Amino acid sequence: MNNNVRLVNASIDIVFSSLESNVDMFEKEFNTISEHDDDAIGQWLRTARAKGETSDSDPVTLHLIVELYRKMDRLEKLILNQTPERIKLQQTGMIEKIGLEYFELSEPLLDPAKHYYGRVELPVLPRHETPIFFEAISPTLAKIIRMHVKDENEWSIYMTARERAMIRHLKGFE
Repeated sequence: MNNNVRLVNASIDIVFSSLESNVDMFEKEFNTISEHDDDAIGQWLRTARAKGETSDSDPVTLHLIVELYRKMDRLEKLILNQTPERIKLQQTGMIEKIGLEYFELSEPLLDPAKHYYGRVELPVLPRHETPIFFEAISPTLAKIIRMHVKDENEWSIYMTARERAMIRHLKGFE
């Protein structure tokens, strides 16, 4: 492993496929999943903020209400069998360590120098699929090539939180 790569423990499921074929399909899905704020409530909230209608609202409460609405919307789509179709990806794995631009799988599932498309679901609020393009550095280590900006921010926030938890854990044993 590269000495410049800093990784912290995490446990995240991943599904992925090699980019050898279907690059256009993967690109289309990547763009479809894109920013999860492109729903009706997200558009309403952006408009309300632009008009200054949310200035007296508690941001945390407003965020939680919006996420409850999105969850109800997802449940309604599930009940009505309107769930979005996703590309069937060939492999599943477990990410056991993450860094700002890298992650490490628990098993050697990658071919070095190959490029992949995958989806992960970070344990953050709101939970959503995060599409990523990555390159295998070794059979277990991958470098993230592309991710949506909002997802990059959530990835780094989650990584930092994991790092802080690890530091607190280590300090507790000193």
